[in-house]
Amino acid sequence: MSQPVKLYGFPLSGHSHRVELFASVAGIQFESVLVDLASGEHKQEAFLSMNPFGQVPVMEDGDVVLSDSNAILVYLARKYAPDWMPSGALEEAEVQRMFSLAAGEIANGPAAARLITVFGAGLDAERAKAVAALGLGRLEKHLDGKTWTVGERPSVADISLYTYIAHAPEGNVGLDEYPNIQGWLSRIEALDGFTPMKATKVGLAA
Repeated sequence: MSQPVKLYGFPLSGHSHRVELFASVAGIQFESVLVDLASGEHKQEAFLSMNPFGQVPVMEDGDVVLSDSNAILVYLARKYAPDWMPSGALEEAEVQRMFSLAAGEIANGPAAARLITVFGAGLDAERAKAVAALGLGRLEKHLDGKTWTVGERPSVADISLYTYIAHAPEGNVGLDEYPNIQGWLSRIEALDGFTPMKATKVGLAA
């Protein structure tokens, strides 16, 4: 890698954190570029030219510009850290299933609940908690007897799910009743290169 990968993001964004966390644990050299969401930088022309949806994160790797955190995880793993992306047909399908969980019940559950408390988003807190219970319950059952979500070693599937689940309590979604998830979170946090996302409540407008 001649130049470090640039990762455009925001410190309190779980989507941003998951790509930086992956780069860190996978030993991928990267440069973190702050996108000031509070000032609306993500809605300005310069950023919209990289991601017309106006969302973080965005990755820049030479001539390649890519948005969507799960897509970035796949790209980085395939190009720089193939051990983190299972190649068997069944395991790769399982990774996609975990990505769907991350983009579905986790995004609309604990992540949405956190948007309300941290960013003041006008969402339905009770619905977010109900969806969180559904998604976390499914993951708790999936992890029964397993060390990692897919296969015998950590993968991009684990990284995709980690941040918003670890920070679920910030959205008043408790994790006490999910011992399998708690153990799995601890194993991710014990990985070499692990870097936490800052935990805070700032009342920043969404």
